[in-house]
Amino acid sequence: MDEETLKSALVFFQGDRPSYEEFHKGPKLHYLRESELTYSEFFRGFLLPNYPCILSPEFTASWRSRQHWVKGDGKPDYEYLLERFGDFIVPVANCDVKEYNANPKHNIPFRDYLSYWREHRESGYSSLQGCLYMKDWHMHRVFPDHGVYNTPLFFQSDWLNEYWDTMELDDYRFVYMGPKGSWTPFHADVFRSYSWSANICGRKKWLLFPPGQEEHLKDCSGNLVYDAQSPILQDRDRYPKYSQCCQPIEVVQEVGEVIFVPSSWHHQVYNLEDTISINHNWLNGCNIDTMWQFLQGELTAVQQEIGEWKNCMEDWHQHCQLLLKSCTGINYCEFYRFLKIIAKNRIAVLEATSGDSAALHSTLPAELSALGPCHSVFDLHRTEDVLTAMLANEDFSRLDPDLLGPHPENLLHEIKEMTDSLMS
Repeated sequence: MDEETLKSALVFFQGDRPSYEEFHKGPKLHYLRESELTYSEFFRGFLLPNYPCILSPEFTASWRSRQHWVKGDGKPDYEYLLERFGDFIVPVANCDVKEYNANPKHNIPFRDYLSYWREHRESGYSSLQGCLYMKDWHMHRVFPDHGVYNTPLFFQSDWLNEYWDTMELDDYRFVYMGPKGSWTPFHADVFRSYSWSANICGRKKWLLFPPGQEEHLKDCSGNLVYDAQSPILQDRDRYPKYSQCCQPIEVVQEVGEVIFVPSSWHHQVYNLEDTISINHNWLNGCNIDTMWQFLQGELTAVQQEIGEWKNCMEDWHQHCQLLLKSCTGINYCEFYRFLKIIAKNRIAVLEATSGDSAALHSTLPAELSALGPCHSVFDLHRTEDVLTAMLANEDFSRLDPDLLGPHPENLLHEIKEMTDSLMS
């Protein structure tokens, strides 16, 4: 990130956010070639305003997965995949079964899934088992040194996976493999994060809805529709706001292309052919406030759900936090730890850049060096903004301070000292 982008980004968050009105008419997405934009230009043009785009196959041309996982005819190389990954257990969803607003999953050996996939294809894409889709396989967690792809530079400011790599517990990097006809129902991504998805082989059709349009796709009880193309949406008694919904942006993603799906853009995805894709969910300073707003909304929903026990249940607020973590995967305490890790890493980078602790620099994520010190300054300002909002939040103030080391006020003071010294 260059200094001009840092200055414009800090000003950006002091004003009103850009409108999504231009997307209500279903325009084509910007198509980006590798040599067309610098990181700073992509940051200003897409990350800050939260606009989607497509990256050309040039971005993935050198990936080993595109060279080894696919045969010359463009189809998946089952033999190579079987030899490389056959013994591993993978999650598989049944696209023909609805469970709440998703598809039920179970775990099977990868070799069994490949056997199913071949038989399903040879039977004209029909099977008594249904249409099975291998989704959310944490290949990177199993093979951290896989070398089969590289995160494009535009997506390397990734707080979510930086945090989980530090904790050594989880990650949000996935491999998807599925036959023609497999699909993912209508949804927005975890924590209202960004996502990027690269097609190793095959083609996908995406239906993208700008933020806010999902309100028109809820039934009279407030539940999101399962299938955004279902005729049931025409039932005005059940979906009274559907007539106000804009048409989705329809995108066909070709082999090698990468789609960037911004925060809170609800979407639905179809595999038009046998398809393998690599997907990341990620967050950074541009959308961390969106995650904080999402968590507040989820906690409010939990509190409403068990509100009748508020006056008779001991530690009711703590129980709400436990339920929040169970429902979303994170609660206020862990969200604070998340911000703390991000802030501490940026402070260390900036101290190392100034020569105060050069040895420490080598222990930090390599992406922080690649993105430059201006990016670390931006990140600190954004953690400061969100942490300030958290300290003003009544539910956050109820957390056990012994679980929050260092104390949030002390961390905020440390961040402000660093940002003030850099801006003076």
